Amino acid sequence: MKLHGNARLTPRGRTLMCERVRKDGWKIEDAALAAGCSERTCYRWLERFDAGEPMGDRSSAPHNVPGRTPPDVEAAIEQLRRLRLTSTRIAAELDLPVSTVCAVLKRIGLNRLSHLEPLEPPNRYCRRHPGELIHVDVKKLGRFNKPGHRVTGRGPGNHSYRVGWEAVHVCVDDTSRMAYVEVLPDEKAITTIGFLERAVAWFAERGVTIERVMSDNGAPYGRPPGRRGAQTTTSAISAPGPTGPAPTAKRNGSSRPCSESGHTPPRIDQATTATRRSDHGSSSTITDDHTAPSATEPRQPPHG
Repeated sequence: MKLHGNARLTPRGRTLMCERVRKDGWKIEDAALAAGCSERTCYRWLERFDAGEPMGDRSSAPHNVPGRTPPDVEAAIEQLRRLRLTSTRIAAELDLPVSTVCAVLKRIGLNRLSHLEPLEPPNRYCRRHPGELIHVDVKKLGRFNKPGHRVTGRGPGNHSYRVGWEAVHVCVDDTSRMAYVEVLPDEKAITTIGFLERAVAWFAERGVTIERVMSDNGAPYGRPPGRRGAQTTTSAISAPGPTGPAPTAKRNGSSRPCSESGHTPPRIDQATTATRRSDHGSSSTITDDHTAPSATEPRQPPHG
């Protein structure tokens, strides 16, 4: 619920004001004065309180709209939309203004062609056996030698200057989610290699043999010393592709992503795409439908 910036009463404040009058026996003028509103406002909320109505703001939308599009016309617009026709084409078919068609499509939730596609199922993956893949990462945290500003306040002399940093090295197994964590003074390659060796040994003590390591191409693992150390410690190291978003084709409203297995969802997360490419070695291909009419073309009735 979005309240006005100058609103004196919240739903809880309105209820409290009414309870003071009806249950605690306060006078109208005293309850209004305590709530910071007028007596007239207090009477108005008392009427709603006595009627059992919610104490929130009512909708400002009109109850009746005489010029609203008839239900049968809305049904025809929806039916044509599910045939993947554009708003311009639907307006030409039904002899309606484009603005009316767009308003109806937005009201029924079909203002985008992507809403016609089925929802993408949850894309979760998990390795079958422990040790097939572990995830490694480093979190850099600043040290401090005195309490923060919540205790000492802000100002000169209340900051921790040049105290140093600490690196939290984390290693998580993909299947069991079992984690090994160390807080080390830095994130250099030699430190990272030592951490990875101790992590592999820690997993081995629990009967888990590490086969692959996945990182985010950070400095400790992305540089040659770190990669060589990880490959020596484990059988393989895998990481996402080059940093930055991969170039993709721009889709217009009538384009439909296609692949060998059928229609793919309109939006694919970048990290998921990178994982699919590394696991399967293939990617989706986007094609454009150049036969759809453009929104800038003059409205002409279809032939045939």
